Amino acid sequence: METRSITAEIPMVPRMAEDPAELVPELAEVSAALFKVTGNGSVPRSTISLVQLRAGQIAGSTYLTVLHTGFLRRAGQSEERIASVASWWDSPYFTGAERAALALVEAVLQPSADGERVSDALYAEVAGHYEPKALATLVFAIGQVNFFTAVALVAKPVPGRSFTDPWK
Repeated sequence: METRSITAEIPMVPRMAEDPAELVPELAEVSAALFKVTGNGSVPRSTISLVQLRAGQIAGSTYLTVLHTGFLRRAGQSEERIASVASWWDSPYFTGAERAALALVEAVLQPSADGERVSDALYAEVAGHYEPKALATLVFAIGQVNFFTAVALVAKPVPGRSFTDPWK
């Protein structure tokens, strides 16, 4: 496998020449359903975006990191909150509920030396902050970003372009 020098410039073109959503138009229905589920109002939109930003950081996706940073900025979130998502555990900018959500996304996305990623203790902590519908919505928000992580890592849409048109 060919590796690129860490000092090499990254081209501002997507890896896949064609938009996967245009190649598989059925994706629009799935995508719309996922956005409807995560936007059901049981979890603040800012919390969903914080979780999805952290997922993009963990996955190493510049596209997702820039996308969710932009969502948070447009929603009026402070630069301190946005910048400290990567180090949320020692940041004073998050509520207990947001910390629980960020801990959950990290547990789901990162391997655990102990085997089980989401411990009973973590589940209890998160469930203490979220009613059942909100907890399910939070889980689906993690699943939603993971669904699109594969596209972001394989197809490499251009960071900073609209999520509705990253191929143009």
